[in-house]
Amino acid sequence: MRVLSLAAAALLLFAGCGSEPVRDAPVTVVFKHARMFGDDPVPRLVAAFERRHPGVRVKTEALGASSDEQHQFFVINLEGSAGSLGRSRGPGFDVMMLDVIWVPEFARAGWLLDLTPSLAPGELDAHFPAAAESARWNGRVWALPWNFNAGVLYYRADLLARHGLAPPRSDAELARAVKIIRAAERDSKLDGFVWQGKQYEGLTCNALEALWASGTTLLGAGGDVLPDTGRAADALARLRGWIADGTSPSWVSAADEELTRRAFGDGRAIFLRNWFYAMDLFDEPGTPVRGKVGIAPLPARAAGGPSPGSTGGSLLGVSRATRHPEAAIALARFLAGEEAQRVLAGGSVLPTRVALYDDPALVAKRPHMPRFRELALAARPRPVTPAYLMLSTSLQPELSAVVVGVKTPERAVADARRQLAYALAGLR
Repeated sequence: MRVLSLAAAALLLFAGCGSEPVRDAPVTVVFKHARMFGDDPVPRLVAAFERRHPGVRVKTEALGASSDEQHQFFVINLEGSAGSLGRSRGPGFDVMMLDVIWVPEFARAGWLLDLTPSLAPGELDAHFPAAAESARWNGRVWALPWNFNAGVLYYRADLLARHGLAPPRSDAELARAVKIIRAAERDSKLDGFVWQGKQYEGLTCNALEALWASGTTLLGAGGDVLPDTGRAADALARLRGWIADGTSPSWVSAADEELTRRAFGDGRAIFLRNWFYAMDLFDEPGTPVRGKVGIAPLPARAAGGPSPGSTGGSLLGVSRATRHPEAAIALARFLAGEEAQRVLAGGSVLPTRVALYDDPALVAKRPHMPRFRELALAARPRPVTPAYLMLSTSLQPELSAVVVGVKTPERAVADARRQLAYALAGLR
């Protein structure tokens, strides 16, 4: 006879302070996640979880690094299992690592287990507000924040100091710093401000940051696309303007994160817009810019204006078709907990828990963490909507047309509004 009732055992499991009831054989929970680079923390985290839950075994299966490929894998497998919910067949995995922009889409499709009843009140409060916002949709919690990224401005601190300049707070200060430094350094190979202008999701992130800096957004409260056409055109003109006035090199129109990171990391650029992850790479031994990089908010459109970075990162969701919901939820909560995120923070990614950014042991290893905390608190999530991927992929050609100079910002905004409004109408 079991000592604990099933209900009591479930409460212990959900609280993360006990093990599942003794079983005739352990259950197996499959965790699908993106491949981790560097010192992969997943095996250590799984071993720690299994020690606390002897009735559960975790099988990990890594997916490729491409977000698009991961999304395709999940959609194919989750769609295939949608008709069998409540039966024995499932998608073949229980817990999944999700890009921050997928949660509303997957929740609306019925693929995710609603985690709200299993969470303690205020359980998401320990995470960055933008990360917690990405975990919610329609008033419910569908995933747990796991790791975090945000767009920031990297700058050559040595070059700015040499020429008596402070980190730029506005576009005008950015352009002025580029002109002064390039003229003084007399280095024709030294670029000014590099960012992601290629036609892909990174361009959408840069455009969102430009929209916010211009005082508007992509999706209004009433569901309108680019609700303020004048400010939206101003934001797109800003992207083209950096290239047109020489602040940015023309090659950024075909650049992604890694191309721009390498240019800056090789000492060939003064300023870079990129994500948190890049700083660890700049600090590696032998890197030309090691010890020469500063971190600042993105420049505002005008001094004193808004300049939030867009957020990235991943969350942990549980398949609605899982045959072991208690164990799967317990695993997701453990991985999102402070102990597991502390391990993550010691590796190649950054956590979503705010308090860890001031942890002395972690700061000793990664001194930039307190600065990142300030910037992360001001960051904004991309629009939390099931239609986000459709919005982004439809918008990207219009953004690219402006960046390369084949469309005016006004025409691109008008075309984007017409196309996106039609597409959104089909989803209502």
